[in-house]
Amino acid sequence: MTSRSAELPSQGVTLDGDLAVPPGARGVVLFAHGSGSSRLSPRNRAVAEGLRRAGFATLLMDLLTPAEEREDTATAALRFDIALLSGRLADAVDWLGSDPDTAGLPVGLFGASTGAAAALTAAAGRPGAVGAVVSRGGRPDLAGDALARVGAPVLLIVGGHDETVLDLNRQAAMHLPGVHRVHVVGGATHLFPEPGALEEVTRAAADWFQEHLAVHG
Repeated sequence: MTSRSAELPSQGVTLDGDLAVPPGARGVVLFAHGSGSSRLSPRNRAVAEGLRRAGFATLLMDLLTPAEEREDTATAALRFDIALLSGRLADAVDWLGSDPDTAGLPVGLFGASTGAAAALTAAAGRPGAVGAVVSRGGRPDLAGDALARVGAPVLLIVGGHDETVLDLNRQAAMHLPGVHRVHVVGGATHLFPEPGALEEVTRAAADWFQEHLAVHG
């Protein structure tokens, strides 16, 4: 396993990331965290560990600088700036395509909460570079008109007891033109704290990336 810190340039700032590449990686998954979170999100890190066991490299990155995070903590404004966040994700997709450890690997996106809207918008803006998208408890509705331009296969994972978000995901799915599915984790709420819920999220994500993203040797 190759693990290292990464500095990703984007829009005049430098963002921190953690890159991990297992031997013989069959793809790389870039994580977009949700509102008020960071690359240190314990839920995303747990999913990332499961994806690495399935043979995928992972890049967890901060979408905001430390100064911006302090501003967002006070105002909650930047976490909903989907244009800003998706632009930074798109730059990270480009970075993965040029980094020696990941160049040549197909790129997937995993977005949580508002990060899912950023991931979908970035996928719409990089149609040849993003091979698959997974959303966990996401707000794909915030991607707006970009939904209709997402050609990559999309898996929307939602807790069965997260009723409002489940409705929003089902409505958003109607605007996706390509392969897509809504996966409902029975009995789970928004953050999937229930026993076995996050494990089901990880399995579903790994299966989706294996089917739609992985290089099969």
